Amino acid sequence: MASPRIALLGFSIECNKWSPVARRSDFTQRTWLEGDAIVADARAAAPTSLGEMPGFVRAMDAAGPWTPVPTLLCCAEPGGPVDAALFAEMMATWKRGLEAAGRLDAVYAMMHGAGLAEGEEDPDGAALAMVRLIVGPDVPVVASFDLHANVSARMVDSVDVFVGYRTNPHLDMRERGEECARHVRALLAGKRTARSFIRLPIIPPTVTMLTAPAAPLRPYGEMIDLGQRRIAEPPYAGRILNVSVMGGFAYADTSKNGLAVIVSAERDAKPLADALAREIAELGWRNREKFRARLTSLADATAIALAASRDAGLPARCFADVADNPGGGARGNTMWILEAFHAAGVSNALIGVINDPALAAEAHRLGVGARFTARFNRDEPSEFSKPFAATATVRALTDGRVTGRRGIFAGTRIDLGPSAAIDIGGITAVVITQRTQCADPIFFESFGLDIAKARVVIVKSRGHFRGGFDEFFDHGQIVEVDCPGLTSPVLSRFPWARLQRPVLPIDDGVTWTPPASAA
Repeated sequence: MASPRIALLGFSIECNKWSPVARRSDFTQRTWLEGDAIVADARAAAPTSLGEMPGFVRAMDAAGPWTPVPTLLCCAEPGGPVDAALFAEMMATWKRGLEAAGRLDAVYAMMHGAGLAEGEEDPDGAALAMVRLIVGPDVPVVASFDLHANVSARMVDSVDVFVGYRTNPHLDMRERGEECARHVRALLAGKRTARSFIRLPIIPPTVTMLTAPAAPLRPYGEMIDLGQRRIAEPPYAGRILNVSVMGGFAYADTSKNGLAVIVSAERDAKPLADALAREIAELGWRNREKFRARLTSLADATAIALAASRDAGLPARCFADVADNPGGGARGNTMWILEAFHAAGVSNALIGVINDPALAAEAHRLGVGARFTARFNRDEPSEFSKPFAATATVRALTDGRVTGRRGIFAGTRIDLGPSAAIDIGGITAVVITQRTQCADPIFFESFGLDIAKARVVIVKSRGHFRGGFDEFFDHGQIVEVDCPGLTSPVLSRFPWARLQRPVLPIDDGVTWTPPASAA
């Protein structure tokens, strides 16, 4: 096949049931690409898309002739369920593009897996099932997923190879796109597959899902490690195509939530896939008590910060506001840590990035050097986004356009909107207009702020900051703070409605029996 015709599409949003509905603007301010713009962006030096699509396109380019057939790629920062009419429009666009494409030899879908839409708890599965229905059973379909995917049987059944991230923070997105290209090429050459799928009654709190070997708590990482060791060993080597362990995203609150193992194998190696999926699931079950959040109280965090700011002999500290993580749908504007640290007199500190368009706009109107009363959350106070006011000085202003330097955003163009760095009694707060989690040092550095000289840094992020700020802080210098918020890792605080119960770590007395064979 000289130039296979490969359809391209994507839908990537992580949805928190309790966050505001995601609208078109949430996608257009991040990534909304149609037709040839998808391929042009993927081949750009600094794409707007996350790494899987650029990785896939460039690997296909390197492997030989092919003809991209791009449809629609839409990605947004994590938020609430997608507006029903908007998701219907997306589905119609994908359908129209696939049906108009004529002959297709394969499909690559860049998905997330933890999406929601109004009236649809499995939009990723709905999109993939539609793709399969249109192209038929014999056209290869390969899809990549965030490791926070909540996996449905419909998602697994609709693809030939299921490819999930292996790293958390997500540092392997481009590599997973490249892997998908290799699978597409193998499927085009005649390889056929089978998949095994096991879900455990475990909803891992976000802070228990780190994968780096040096991470303090990594029961999830151990499952991924086991799968990657086995895939290179007899009798699995050469027969197992991919092992994906999906930690899931609790705050979607769906019937498909739960720690999941998906193994893709050569078709006649299904028994091997079943055996490996079961072995990995059993390891997860043995480690089930490790899937419990261990956080530091705000009072203790404040004491640690005050000591670090006053004693240069102590290590500098990074405080993660894990309950207000925009990367999980939170609003990025709770004030508990800022207010407590300010009241205690913590100094030589940075905090970011705080989502407050009104405050950012006021700082731009006033200009650098202006002294004023900074009023946070003046426009939309809510249960978690409570007002806070303090005397401040405008230190620096930017238009918010940056290119990520490290971690999940490395090499990606990001628009934070009009942004300001304001000094509040020794704490410099970076305030932005477009909600984004603080995962890259460039969010501070674009203002000329020197992270290495700060004694205290507070980030509104759950874990991706570890992949960006690791040049400043090792795991022992990081404090995960227990505060209220839409992404609190203390899962017992949420009014769950759709989770399959009982489930760990929310319920007691949970049991699980390994299946004789995987679904």
